[in-house]
Amino acid sequence: MRTPGGTASQTVANVGTFAATLTDASNGTDHLKTHKTNLVKAAVQRAFPEQRLFLKSETETRFVRLSSTTQLLAISGSAVVVGWTIVASAILLMDTIGSGNVRDQVKREQATYEKRLNALSEERDMRAAEAHAAQERFNSALAQVSRMQSSLLESEARRAELETGIGLTQDTLRRTIDERDTARDEADTLQTQLDVAGLSDSEKGRMHDAENTLDYLSAALDTTAAERDIMAGQAAEAEAFAEEVINNRRTVEMRNEQIFTQLEDALAISVTPLDKMFRAAGLDTDNLLNAVRKGYSGQGGPLTPITFSTKGQQPDPDSARANGILDKLDRMNLYRIAAQKAPFALPLKDAFRFTSGFGHRWGRLHAGTDFAASYGTPIYATADGVVTHAGWQSGYGRLVKIQHEFGIETRYAHQSKIRVKVGQRVSRGDRIGDMGNSGRSTGTHLHYEVRVGGKAVNPMTYIKAAKDVF
Repeated sequence: MRTPGGTASQTVANVGTFAATLTDASNGTDHLKTHKTNLVKAAVQRAFPEQRLFLKSETETRFVRLSSTTQLLAISGSAVVVGWTIVASAILLMDTIGSGNVRDQVKREQATYEKRLNALSEERDMRAAEAHAAQERFNSALAQVSRMQSSLLESEARRAELETGIGLTQDTLRRTIDERDTARDEADTLQTQLDVAGLSDSEKGRMHDAENTLDYLSAALDTTAAERDIMAGQAAEAEAFAEEVINNRRTVEMRNEQIFTQLEDALAISVTPLDKMFRAAGLDTDNLLNAVRKGYSGQGGPLTPITFSTKGQQPDPDSARANGILDKLDRMNLYRIAAQKAPFALPLKDAFRFTSGFGHRWGRLHAGTDFAASYGTPIYATADGVVTHAGWQSGYGRLVKIQHEFGIETRYAHQSKIRVKVGQRVSRGDRIGDMGNSGRSTGTHLHYEVRVGGKAVNPMTYIKAAKDVF
């Protein structure tokens, strides 16, 4: 049996043994960590042995000791700087390539814009030429129809006269035939009496007069019959001529119908996109066209409707259709003039980036569109107009305001240099300044605004509206 004292001593011994085991394990772990640390230091020292940098002056010589750790930190920092330089250069190169692509895209869009504008101008001129030619053909056909109608009326009058003459001739012929038959009967009676009994000289004279009368009536009857045949032939010719005139008039009407239909279809295709373009820009097309008509300078002039009656009568259907075509041609011409005076263009021709659009930003209205490009990039007027402001304005910096037709104003802010003066008249594409960073601005860019009746509208509406057509 074990005594209690022996049990306590054994327990204490066991605890001491366990504590010694834990201490040995802890010492082993620390030893392993120290061993790994020593291996790392040895590797670093082999790769970067300690260096000494001697600094010698006239009186003494000193040296700086460069430990392995210091060399490792210096090389690591250099590697980080080189890596950051490579990454930054790559980003800059990618941004340069992207700017080049944007420049090429802008040039392609500008070339496409000019090509569409030239095509539309050629199509407009072609449609106008077709309409002018159609109008001339219509006037020629109308004159021909008028001549045919006059000839038809004259032929009808001649035919009526011939019918009246033929009727009178036939009456005269019947009367003459009756008189001839009566004379022949009288001649036969007298001849019978002459055969039965002798005649006196007076009776022979009367007999001779009757024979002369009968010969005269026979000659008159033959002449009348010949004239009747001639009149019947002329009546037949007049009827054939009238039928030919009617057929020619039907042919002219069919040709005019085809011409009108083609012109109406072509004008519908040409005018509808222009109408949509101005409506998309937020302009009332009726007020716009009225304003263009009032301010027309007289180059060509609006097309005048056709009138064919001086008695106040309504025009016939063909005249009404011709007036409708002329009205659409006039509308297309007025749209062309309005497009030249409205800001349907970009204010920059060089490469740029859109950096901020129209709308509310941080609770405030950003009343324009921002274009970012290099410092000094040329800025151009987007439409014909008059410069109303050219100077400094709070927030805008160096600002140019241009007043255009139809109550439209454009603004070009944050410029580095202004190249126009107040009161100067400018045309679309004229250079008005250089891009800069003046005023309340965080970087080089152009702040471009379009205002209609003093209210700011989205400039991209005008740019996109023109892009969809041109």
